[in-house]
Amino acid sequence: MTTAGPDVLAALPAGRGGAAHGGFLWGRGVDLAVFGGSAAVALGLAALSAGGALPAWGFLLFVVGVDVAHVHTTLFRTYLDPEELRRHPALYAAVPLACYAAGVALHLASELTFWRALAYVAVVHFVRQQVGWVAIYRALAGERSRVDRLLDDALIYAATGWPLLYWHAHPPRAFQWFVDGDFVSAPWLAAAVGPLGAVYAALAVAYVARALQRARVARAPLNLGKHVVVATTAATWYVGIVATDSDFQFTVTNVIVHGVPYMALVFAYARERAVEAPRSLVARLLAGGLLTFLGLALALAFAEEMLWDRLVWHDRPELFGGGGDDDEPLLGPRARALLVPLLALPQATHYLLDAVVWRRRHTRPAQARALGFRTAPEGGDGGESGEAGVSARSAPPPASREA
Repeated sequence: MTTAGPDVLAALPAGRGGAAHGGFLWGRGVDLAVFGGSAAVALGLAALSAGGALPAWGFLLFVVGVDVAHVHTTLFRTYLDPEELRRHPALYAAVPLACYAAGVALHLASELTFWRALAYVAVVHFVRQQVGWVAIYRALAGERSRVDRLLDDALIYAATGWPLLYWHAHPPRAFQWFVDGDFVSAPWLAAAVGPLGAVYAALAVAYVARALQRARVARAPLNLGKHVVVATTAATWYVGIVATDSDFQFTVTNVIVHGVPYMALVFAYARERAVEAPRSLVARLLAGGLLTFLGLALALAFAEEMLWDRLVWHDRPELFGGGGDDDEPLLGPRARALLVPLLALPQATHYLLDAVVWRRRHTRPAQARALGFRTAPEGGDGGESGEAGVSARSAPPPASREA
């Protein structure tokens, strides 16, 4: 989900393929733990925290261990699968090349221009991931009404867009997406916060009314998975951006509910893919199960952040070593414009590929089963865009990066 979330099978007509887990992706208990549990942990940490900057342990656990690591799990869906590379060679070659070229051009224009562009792409990715999860649950439940789709989408966009509007209208905040100033400061938008907040509230009321109407009149089963995603999206975005004002609280409410479900999806896909192709590289890498899957992602995430810190930020010597003036590389503007987009390439590539590889035209049986369907949908594009996740904080330093 990058311009979308797991919108993957969002356009799948009700009944085609069939839900394999009674309207849940992986089963009631697992889904509630992944979506509801991750949100509960995030909100609990935010409530227990006194706020302030993100400590070293929080950076290691939440930024490296969740946000950056979830970016690298995309490899199991893409570059670690030779068959997948053969199916779409142009896509997997063009996306990183285009990201790097665009990054260098933006950075040469100005470093802030680069970070601002990446931040807004990341925001779209985060928002669309939530749209995608809701679309999947709607498809699993067989909700085919255009009213449901429009109301669901409108509420998710309001639940994420209204806090973002508040953020833009009330600078400065104690947190950033990537670096200071990457979001445009727009205090003049403050006049729109109240009226649009009322629209948001009206959409929430309409959503609840629609759910009650479906239960009482249409006697439709409770779409618990969808309701959990909608409720936790509203709660975490409000708490992390509006109700609190600290880097720690923003980070935990932002990255946990984004990264954990995405990693669960990719792991589910990798397991199905290993069954589908038992001699594939993905199957061999997954021989150790979840520990191997997470271990590889964590190792790559730590290596990436170490490069960021040793070559660019120099603010986490307690985690990555260095820290003295002698460690500062003598990088001019041009050298920095070549290096920074290169280090950001895993993240930028993840954003764009995630908006593509989960679409129906890329769907294979393993992907359909990982999303809770018994069989893959029929060929064709169509439907909503489909991503499954995004990262926002895989590069900058704690006091100058995203979430």
